[in-house]
Amino acid sequence: MSAYNTNVSRRTLLAGSAALGAGTLIAPLATPVSAQALEKVTYLFPAPPILPAFGPIRLALGKGYFKDAGLDVSFAVGRGGVDVAKQVGAGNASLGGIVADGPIIVRGNGVPVKIVCVFGGRGFMQLVVREDSGIEKPADLKGKTLTVMSYQDTTFYALLGLMASAGLTQNDVNIQQAGPTGVWQFVAEGKSAGMAGVPDWIPPVQAAGVKVRVIPTETFFPHMAQGIAASEKLIKDNPAMIRKFVQAALRGMKDVMDNPDKAAEDFVSFVPDWKGRERGVQFAMRMYAKDVYPGQKVLGEADGARLDKLQQFYLSKGFIQKATPVAELFTNEFVK
Repeated sequence: MSAYNTNVSRRTLLAGSAALGAGTLIAPLATPVSAQALEKVTYLFPAPPILPAFGPIRLALGKGYFKDAGLDVSFAVGRGGVDVAKQVGAGNASLGGIVADGPIIVRGNGVPVKIVCVFGGRGFMQLVVREDSGIEKPADLKGKTLTVMSYQDTTFYALLGLMASAGLTQNDVNIQQAGPTGVWQFVAEGKSAGMAGVPDWIPPVQAAGVKVRVIPTETFFPHMAQGIAASEKLIKDNPAMIRKFVQAALRGMKDVMDNPDKAAEDFVSFVPDWKGRERGVQFAMRMYAKDVYPGQKVLGEADGARLDKLQQFYLSKGFIQKATPVAELFTNEFVK
């Protein structure tokens, strides 16, 4: 792992712990030393891995699915999905987590990554607004202040797409980059009317006594769920490892879909930062199981037609300068 990734990991994990009110860093994430015979894999997260958004991966690690597949998985943290894609493309991490439309954004800049698995058939980013904001649809965002985790995160691009579906540009909305804590804290404190959010960030706002309205991106914009990104080089050189990782991660996703409450209980046992906040994890897991993960004929598959439609939208709005052949954006060979 590069020094860059190690430093980012420490800073971001500390921020994530602060976001949850935790006083200590999360427990070590690497598998035991006794697993040295296993194949080592570094997985790069776009945000602190204590978030329930990363339930499939954390469950796969905690329940031994990666070990069963012959993998010794360790984690690092980047600065949003676009950064993760760049780091994976450069070979600084084996695999990484990004929203599945990430290759649309980065391939035009020469970043050779593909999506090899998608965690769900629906959109990941949800528009979460304060009930007292008066926002009921994307057109109502004009003149409002919204928060995003990072301008380098793919949820930011999804927000731009959502706004564009209502004829709004970035100049029509005050979008603030607030980090993994401020993205929801600004909403709770009334400093922003809403956020480009994920299910994980809703319970902290509600815990502050603020009522929110969740406007699913899916209704207005063909956004994608989270995905696993791999470089073209790794796909060529080590497809067996990718297949093992993907299949183990999908076991974790299936656990959430089958029983989100049990998955929440297991998640907290593996990520003790959430002790005392179990209801927030349960809320998030239920939302992923109901609103994000369904909609795939084959668990984990990417929808080429949806990616194509999304890319054409990004191109028409000027978010990208040229289209990438859709077949270069993803492969479903590892989910079957």
